[in-house]
Amino acid sequence: MSVSSSRKITQILGAELDKLVTLPLIWLTLMGTFILNLVLAAAFTSAGLQGAAGTQNILNIGLASMGYLQAGFIILGILAACSEYTGGQIRTTLTTIPWRGFQLSAKHLALAIITIPVAFIIAASGVLYTFIMMRDTAVGFEIDTMIKTLVGATGYLTLTALLSAAIGALLRRTTPALVMLLGYYYIVSPLTRDLLPKYLPDTAGYYMYMPPSSDEINVLTPMQGTGISMLWTLIFITVAIVFYRKRDA
Repeated sequence: MSVSSSRKITQILGAELDKLVTLPLIWLTLMGTFILNLVLAAAFTSAGLQGAAGTQNILNIGLASMGYLQAGFIILGILAACSEYTGGQIRTTLTTIPWRGFQLSAKHLALAIITIPVAFIIAASGVLYTFIMMRDTAVGFEIDTMIKTLVGATGYLTLTALLSAAIGALLRRTTPALVMLLGYYYIVSPLTRDLLPKYLPDTAGYYMYMPPSSDEINVLTPMQGTGISMLWTLIFITVAIVFYRKRDA
């Protein structure tokens, strides 16, 4: 890759990062998600203190809010993709950066750069709160297990945001994208989970951070869950880029 090409990609990535970090809705969404996670962690921990505790219980309770927490990252991804279509800013972007494939790829990369540390902090806050509150009843707590679990949770939330951004780029409108994704994650998926194989994005992603139970059938390992979730995300991003390059702004 030539120096000029590297400089061009770096400039596009910088521009996409700048757009995301200066978008107030992005930070409002992340702050709201962080606060919601702490509230839910406190509620789940309070309930968990009534029962038996152990290393697995602490991790389960600390990450019990993930089902709700993912909504914030779905919204984050959609906002990152659709915000430019409000007011026609996308035309200015494409005039300045005519390389559509690079531009949309850089947007997803910029989103990942922002999402990874924030997702880790938010997920860790719930687990840390639970550990502090339940440390007296914890037995054989292993820091390595906690780190692996948090890395998996961070990866899942990041992939969820990226997949949502790809869907947002395909639909180009915030409300339809929100209705479709929230409807899938919170209505369709829970109702069909026992009927469909465990290869859909949210179902496979669950195994990235929650060790499978021995009584489950056709369970996935964390690596399998990660691979399947990454594959779904890459497929949607690729489709989004293909359509983005062919459609009018």
